[in-house]
Amino acid sequence: MNDSDSFSWNIINNLDNFHGLDALLQINSIQASSLVMYAFELFIILILLLLSGLISGSEVAFFSLTTQQIEECKDSEKLVDKKLLQLLSKQKLLLATILLLNNLINIAIVIASTYMMWQIFGREEEGLVVVILTAIVTAAIVFFGEVVPKVIARQRSLLFSRSVARPMAFAITIFRPAAWILAFMGERLEKSVKKGQNQTPVSVEQLNKALELTTNNEAAKEARQILRGVINFGQINAKQIMTSRTEITAVEYSTSYNNLLETIKESGYSRIPIYKEKMDDITGLLYAKDLLAHLREGSDFEWQELIRENVFYVPETKKIDDLFQDFQSKHIHMAIVVDEYGGTSGLVTLEDVIEEIVGEINDEFDDEEEKLFIRTAEDEYIFEGKTLLSDFVKEFELHGSHFDTVKGESESIGGLMLELFSKMPMRGETKEFPPFEFTIESADRKRVKKVKVRVLKQEDQEDED
Repeated sequence: MNDSDSFSWNIINNLDNFHGLDALLQINSIQASSLVMYAFELFIILILLLLSGLISGSEVAFFSLTTQQIEECKDSEKLVDKKLLQLLSKQKLLLATILLLNNLINIAIVIASTYMMWQIFGREEEGLVVVILTAIVTAAIVFFGEVVPKVIARQRSLLFSRSVARPMAFAITIFRPAAWILAFMGERLEKSVKKGQNQTPVSVEQLNKALELTTNNEAAKEARQILRGVINFGQINAKQIMTSRTEITAVEYSTSYNNLLETIKESGYSRIPIYKEKMDDITGLLYAKDLLAHLREGSDFEWQELIRENVFYVPETKKIDDLFQDFQSKHIHMAIVVDEYGGTSGLVTLEDVIEEIVGEINDEFDDEEEKLFIRTAEDEYIFEGKTLLSDFVKEFELHGSHFDTVKGESESIGGLMLELFSKMPMRGETKEFPPFEFTIESADRKRVKKVKVRVLKQEDQEDED
């Protein structure tokens, strides 16, 4: 081989080495770019998973805010709290947006992870890709996108809600058309399902009849009365249980200190309404405990400075279940019942409301003389005319609507007598309304004071028929 041939072979060998090095560099370059691509795709998946967690957590955070936290936002001047209240005012649209976003992001996680797995394993291993992908994505979404954020959101609901309030408001603006359609369809579906249900709601009358079928032994009687009180609790209004205007112990604003003390001592009440000139102008309440530090004061003591002006007024028609909640939330024990013209109709206390469930509550001031009725024979009673009909029917375990057809607007036994007799009855007059016979025991020109009530036996009612 001459020199020229040797030189040619060297050139060829060098070219081959150069091509091999170039191929190696290209492979390394491809691998590096693939790693960068995988890292970028994984970063996108993690971001989507974080967004899924925030959206899932926001659902729990928004709808687990307590009344106290909402009131805190109402009292706040922060823009984020105002934005939060705006979101809560459109709960159906908010929920639809959250569900829409959550599903879209979860779908995006599945698509991105599927594409990444195909790049790693290739499309030839499609069965393996599906198995691995299902296991990893399901675990990641459930744990990081549902469980963890919802636990955190429940524990820090207000902080979490404030953090996502602005982004969620922006999302509602963007997805409003789709979210509105979703909310509308959900509402229509809810109405159609409710309409298609054949469930018949249990009425108060049916519950009372069910109670009447229970055992009649003495041990169950008290439990039956409590259950009946619970059942009828939402059906009774303030007028039915109030102390009427004529029976209220109240003090005029200009009363002397000595007369005030005497009134409180005689009544035994811890709270006394104070009025100016007439009972329709109640200006406040006087707590007896506020006078303890001033018992040695003279008759010229200005006790009016101790009057508390936080008088709570309620209409006659207010249901006592709502009234009970008002007493709890306002931390008060007494309310003044007013009629449709704003005049004082009566007075109702927390004790009056509770007694509708547990029965009569007697304290050291409730002596024998204050009982509303006495039993004179096995089936005969003497009732005070001021006895409330709600207490009367409760005593005889009757339904609250037993006298509805004849009582008119009256709420006491005395008022019922006026309706039954259609006049002011005289002493000795008798009227029957099964299963009772009513006889007027005492009355004057203005009201019925006492009524004798006789429970008619079955044979008496049959003879009358």
